[in-house]
Amino acid sequence: MNRPASPTPQLIQRVIHLAWPVLVAQLAMMANAVIDTAMAGRLSAVDLASVGIASAIMATVLMTLISVLLALPPIIAQLYGAGRGAEVGREIHQSVWISLVLALIAILLLRFPGPIISISHLQPGVETKVRAYLAASAWSVPGIFALRIFFGLSTGIGRPRPVMLFNLLSLGIKIPLNAVFMYGLLGAPALGGPGCAVATAVDAWLIAALAWGWCLRHPGYAQFRLRRRFAAPERRAILEFLRLGVPIGLTFIADVTAFTFMALFIARLGPVVSGAHQIAANLAALAFMVPLALGNATAVLVGQDIGAGQRERARHTSWVAIRLGMGIAVVLSAIFWFGAPFIAALYTTDLEVQKVAVPLIMLVALYHLGDALQAVAVNALRGYKKSVVPMLIYATMLWGLGLGGGFLLGLTDTLGPARGAPGFWIAAIASIWRAAGMVAVYLERVSRARI
Repeated sequence: MNRPASPTPQLIQRVIHLAWPVLVAQLAMMANAVIDTAMAGRLSAVDLASVGIASAIMATVLMTLISVLLALPPIIAQLYGAGRGAEVGREIHQSVWISLVLALIAILLLRFPGPIISISHLQPGVETKVRAYLAASAWSVPGIFALRIFFGLSTGIGRPRPVMLFNLLSLGIKIPLNAVFMYGLLGAPALGGPGCAVATAVDAWLIAALAWGWCLRHPGYAQFRLRRRFAAPERRAILEFLRLGVPIGLTFIADVTAFTFMALFIARLGPVVSGAHQIAANLAALAFMVPLALGNATAVLVGQDIGAGQRERARHTSWVAIRLGMGIAVVLSAIFWFGAPFIAALYTTDLEVQKVAVPLIMLVALYHLGDALQAVAVNALRGYKKSVVPMLIYATMLWGLGLGGGFLLGLTDTLGPARGAPGFWIAAIASIWRAAGMVAVYLERVSRARI
């Protein structure tokens, strides 16, 4: 039976209560990338550029494949909201079978990245470090997938605090591990930029073992029957999972590859411009964690509301979360716009890289406003188990208008003098705003049709 929606202040509190641990967890994950960038920046421009390019490739491979598992939280949320907790264990088991296939693909792509690297026309010194980084990253893949399943389970049932705590623990050991493998402390070889990938692999395996060891022994997870006999692959359950997860994965392909190929094309302009772009891209990704946390909370709450038959409350939750996300985005964008020189100096001591990075950071301020809107809106749609239309929107806007327009503005004189890295960011701003508007309109239609 449909009950009236919760009052807005109460609903905001509900969203924030679930979102803030997710935000802390995601910021901890992003801080790993910030740490890698900052520590590589203290070595050389070549190390900074190689870490930026290699991490962009790794993000493309991993996030494209692992994003299929983003179907897990809304599936778990709807089962949990409907009081069907005993079925959760089966979904976790099926996600493990799916993960085994996806992880194998990721490892192969990271071990043999030649076709992707060839796009960048890298200098030999940079290419050597990029290949070494990716080869080391392949060892982290199983641990990262295991963690993603744990995160999906805990988030889907509305328990994000364990995720937060394990991510903070991961962050706590990342700096010393980086120092050991990048700078050659404690007798280890000094690997430079690729050393942070070795550190990530050690970190991922350790945290995955701790997280699952804790989960399987915690009484709060006993109702989900995780320790029962491991379920064999079930065709219907896997197909249902993939019907939601594959479009989400393809959406991430559009999103992540747009950024990755942007980084690869900009790499043609040299290490200084590539390093400056890496700073801007890293800042954009860091800021994205705020609306993404709100979006993840929204997806879970909407999914639980739908599972419980509370469709009116699900709609109200979606739009309150969007308004909250946009309000925070305005504040963050203002900080980026007015604080660009200070932020650039925090990332690197290279004055030439700082000079190039400052206008890019100001463009990030504009980009973030559209990014915030789409992040919350698309996650609300996942709570409704709607992922195909957003996939089509993102593919068209981010690849066509964003990446294609960026290539024309940044590297050719088709639309006037080539603008370099700023041209790519201008096109990215146009594409993300167009995508955000279309996704928001679709959410309005879906949420009304469901009531």
